[in-house]
Amino acid sequence: MRIPLKNIPTPCYVVDEGLLEKNLKVLKSVQDKSGAKIILALKGFACWHTFPLIRKYLAGTAVSSLDEARLGFEEFGREVHLCGPAYQEGEFKELLSYCNYVTFNSFSQWRKFKPLVKRYGKKVNCGIRVNPQHSEVKVPLYDPCGRYSRLGVTAKEFQPEELDGISGLHFHTLCELNADALERTLAAMEDKFGKYLKGMEWVNFGGGHHITRPDYDVAKLGRLVKSFRKRYGCEVYLEPGEAIALNTGVLVAQVMDIVRNEMEIAILDTSAVAHMPDVLEMPYRPEIVNAGKPGEYPHAYRLAGLTCLAGDVIGDYSFRKPLKVGAKLIFRDMAHYTMVKNNTFNGVRLPSIACCRPKTRKVRVVRTFGYQDYRDRLS
Repeated sequence: MRIPLKNIPTPCYVVDEGLLEKNLKVLKSVQDKSGAKIILALKGFACWHTFPLIRKYLAGTAVSSLDEARLGFEEFGREVHLCGPAYQEGEFKELLSYCNYVTFNSFSQWRKFKPLVKRYGKKVNCGIRVNPQHSEVKVPLYDPCGRYSRLGVTAKEFQPEELDGISGLHFHTLCELNADALERTLAAMEDKFGKYLKGMEWVNFGGGHHITRPDYDVAKLGRLVKSFRKRYGCEVYLEPGEAIALNTGVLVAQVMDIVRNEMEIAILDTSAVAHMPDVLEMPYRPEIVNAGKPGEYPHAYRLAGLTCLAGDVIGDYSFRKPLKVGAKLIFRDMAHYTMVKNNTFNGVRLPSIACCRPKTRKVRVVRTFGYQDYRDRLS
C-alpha cells in the first residue's frame, strides 16, 4: 500500500479502497460459486464512508446492538441481521424497524419477545443461536464455545417445542480461521442439531472466516456451503468482519519524542490502549512498513503510546536508520477492530479517518475528531 504521507494528519487511519474492493471481489466469487450470502459484521469494520462500495458486492450487515442496527439500516441498506446475547425491552420495537433477521440467544428471550414480533407490522425472520460445543479458537477470550459460554443454546438445553415462528439457526464458533475449522464445526453442528435443520429456511454460519487471507481454502468453503445447502434446502449466510477489511488499511503515526531507559523508547502520537486496543487484548505485535523484529536491523526501539498507562506499549522494533522526532510510521492492517474499538482514554483524540482512491492514489480525510467528541460521551 503506497500512500503519500506528506499531507496526512497524524494519527490517521487510511483505508485503501482498491485493496478493499480486491477483498470484496473474492467474497463475491464465494457467493457466486457457493450460493451463500455474505454480510458485513459491523463489529469488525463499520467505516460507513466505504459502504457504497461494499454494498455493490455484499448482501447486507450483521449487527449486535441498536446503534449498529440503525447504522446498517440507514447507511448500508439491504438486509440487516441482528444477533446479540440479550435485548432491552425499551429498544426492541425500534430494533424491529431496522432488522430483517433477529436471532435470539435463548428460548427465554424468544418467549419474551415473540408477541412483539407477531404484532409488528412487517415480517421479521427469527432464529435461535445454538452452541455446538466444539471449540476451534485457542484464545479463551475469543472462544464462543468455551465451557460456561453464555453464547448460544446447547443441545441439552434446546427446546424443540418452542420452534413455532423460528425460521433459522445461527452458530458462531470461529475467529481468524480457515475452512478446515468450519468443516469440523459443521460436523459437530449436524451431530447435535441435525434433526432440526431440515425444518429451517436459513442457517447463519457466523463470522471468523478468514476468507481473504492468502492461504484460505476458498474452494473448500464453497464445497462445504453447497453441500450443506443441498442437504438441508436452506439459505446460508456468512458474516465475516475482519475478512472484509483484512490488509486494506493502515494507521499513520508520528514520533513525538525519544527517551532512554536502558533502551531507546520512541513515544508516538498514537496509543495501543486507545487506538489499537487489540494489540493489548489479543495480544499481538502489528507490522510496520520498513521495520523489522528486534535484532533484524541495527537500530532498536520500543514504540510506546502517549497515554499515562504504564503498559501503553506497542512493541519492540528495529530499523535500518535511526528514528528521528517527526518521523512518520505506517502500521499495517489497521482497518478492522480499530475504529470500532478505539476510545478516548486520557482525553486522547481519536485518529482521523481517510480513504485512498485506487486510481489517483489521492488520500481524502473524511473524518476528524476533537474536544466535542470526548466531551459528548461524558456528562
